[in-house]
Amino acid sequence: MPTEKPNQKPSQTLIQKPIQRPIQKPNQNSKAYMEYHYDTVGATPGTLFIGEGAAPSELVLIEYSSDEASRRSIDISQLESSCFESGAVSWLDVQGLGSESVLQQVGDTFNLHRLILEDIVNVPQRPKVEHYDDQLLIIARMVTPYPNGRGFYNEQVGFILGHHYLLTVQEEPELDCFEPVRDRIRHSRGQIRQSGADYLAYALLDAIIDGFFPVLENFGEVIEALEEEVVRNPTRATVTKIYRLRRDLAILRRAIWPQRAMINQLARDSSTLISTDVQMHWQDCYDHVVQVLDIVESYRELSSGLMDVYLSSVSNRMNEIMKVLTIISTIFIPLSFVAGVYGMNFDTQASRWNMPELGWIYGYPACLLGMGAIAGALVMFFWHKGWFRDVS
Repeated sequence: MPTEKPNQKPSQTLIQKPIQRPIQKPNQNSKAYMEYHYDTVGATPGTLFIGEGAAPSELVLIEYSSDEASRRSIDISQLESSCFESGAVSWLDVQGLGSESVLQQVGDTFNLHRLILEDIVNVPQRPKVEHYDDQLLIIARMVTPYPNGRGFYNEQVGFILGHHYLLTVQEEPELDCFEPVRDRIRHSRGQIRQSGADYLAYALLDAIIDGFFPVLENFGEVIEALEEEVVRNPTRATVTKIYRLRRDLAILRRAIWPQRAMINQLARDSSTLISTDVQMHWQDCYDHVVQVLDIVESYRELSSGLMDVYLSSVSNRMNEIMKVLTIISTIFIPLSFVAGVYGMNFDTQASRWNMPELGWIYGYPACLLGMGAIAGALVMFFWHKGWFRDVS
């Protein structure tokens, strides 16, 4: 457990807006998206597995009370002497999982069970809630749209809630949806500065759930564009887009589905670390989860229907092509017959029945006029039947 210092006040430095750094797209493979972490056979429980290419760990400490608030980046050597002052709520945000020594030191400072440290470091884990003696572990999935609006980043966030502190552990330091909460602390908006660490945990989890909505808005725009594309101009690239959409929606569903049970557990189970007033707020957060899940399921049904619409559009397009070709072929079949008959060239001197038209002065123009009349008659017949109405 972190030690409390009874006679110290929080720092007088006001919270400053975090420095904006260039966003780098993290390296993710299909396993990181679609599968949960599993230990190697024979591994000791509590063994930490640092992912290749993980960002170095950075520590950001936010301390606040009803009167003042501060935010500062700290070094791991300052952690024990700088944190958890009495009368203030301390929020330590560990950004990045690339520094094992830092993570081990954080675990020692907070007296974390080795299985807790394993769950927050070995990502990804299934969203869940676990109760310990004087700590509450919450594992959640957070999605953040990329700045260009194409795709989203899916990461794990670990929460360790204590009596006067909250520890959060993120995979990446660049992308998160916590800035509105930081802004509320900075400007003392709402009741967050008058509440404890349990309300802070609720506010951050609610921000995570609300962070799904911008991603869903982007999916809605993609689905609308694909619906128009599959009807107007379906191509091979359209199939790739549909499968990519269905895969991303499956990833999104995998991120939100277990969080429904996790939020429901927080709303129903009592804990000495969560006040009755804050526990009532979890039901509102649960309603948001259900709303997100309903939208995801609706989008999945639409994406599945897009493939059917694509196949129907391709089939209809092929039918239109075959219809045009059939009409053209039907018009030219009698013309080919006439041309074939007059291409036999029987000698008219051998018999007067042997194609006397070959000796006519106007035989060639008469043949062309006859062929034109046949073609025109067929076109008028097809037009009268309505076969040209739907030909694009």
